[in-house]
Amino acid sequence: MVSKLFMRRVFSGLAIAGCLTGSLPLVSYAQSGLPGFTLFGGVRGEENLNYRLDFGGKTGGWDRYRLRVPKNKMKLAVAQFAISYPDYYKGTFDPKSVELLVQGKSVPIQEVKWKKEDYVIEIVPVDPVPANSKVEIWLENVKNPSTGGMFYFNCQVQSPGDLPLYRYIGTWVLQIT
Repeated sequence: MVSKLFMRRVFSGLAIAGCLTGSLPLVSYAQSGLPGFTLFGGVRGEENLNYRLDFGGKTGGWDRYRLRVPKNKMKLAVAQFAISYPDYYKGTFDPKSVELLVQGKSVPIQEVKWKKEDYVIEIVPVDPVPANSKVEIWLENVKNPSTGGMFYFNCQVQSPGDLPLYRYIGTWVLQIT
């Protein structure tokens, strides 16, 4: 027969092991770089755009920004995208490493201009992006700024045949830590 003292030791050992295992911090890379909860200073809900930082948005590190535009924001066809960012964002972009996905498929890009002095990236696809399309802009080889913070990246678009004025679509509130 198993003694009561032996059983108490086994159960207490299991309880301690369970507590230690449960208290260890687990790193989850599946959720890294997703937008978090903004308590103050965010944009209105309908203007907030979703994004993902593939490598966690660490200060001074290299990253890939996946900037998403839902199809309900794409009311008209788009001939050009403009992404403006604040002057205090001190990261760098690689205009040769920009990819445009429409409905999950990569589309050819005619031109990407990074206007450093104007704090804007302009993306011109070969063919206009159709209305009601889900769009994702990948900015690869991005060097995050050396100081963290909250950075408002604004998305503006220009429709084909439109006046050469941009129309505001929404804002990505990027958080670099």
